[in-house]
Amino acid sequence: MGYSESFVEKMNEIVTDIRDGEKDFDIRVVAGFDEACSACPHKGETLCSGNVKSNDKVMGLDRRTIDHLGLKAGGVYKKSYLVALTAEKVEPDDLDQICAGCSWLEYGVCKEGIASLREG
Repeated sequence: MGYSESFVEKMNEIVTDIRDGEKDFDIRVVAGFDEACSACPHKGETLCSGNVKSNDKVMGLDRRTIDHLGLKAGGVYKKSYLVALTAEKVEPDDLDQICAGCSWLEYGVCKEGIASLREG
């Protein structure tokens, strides 16, 4: 479900690190280009260039996620804290609002992931 082979590889790397219970590391919360964007073929110089509305969509997803979790953009948090906070504060159906407009939402894998995270 990725945009390119390099994007899929980068997302797999990120997801693997997040799911690894032995690893804990700092994560800087950003509203804008992040680690996943580094491999996206739609990454422009300063804005997402997928289409005219892409950058607004990405920024909206970021802002809604940050707001829902009560985080600060630019803040640095331990991965373990963010995973626990997500399990505590995000219900699968919350993604309908948080992730509105995301093309991956319809596949249900993110809702399944949140449900699994909440189950422990």
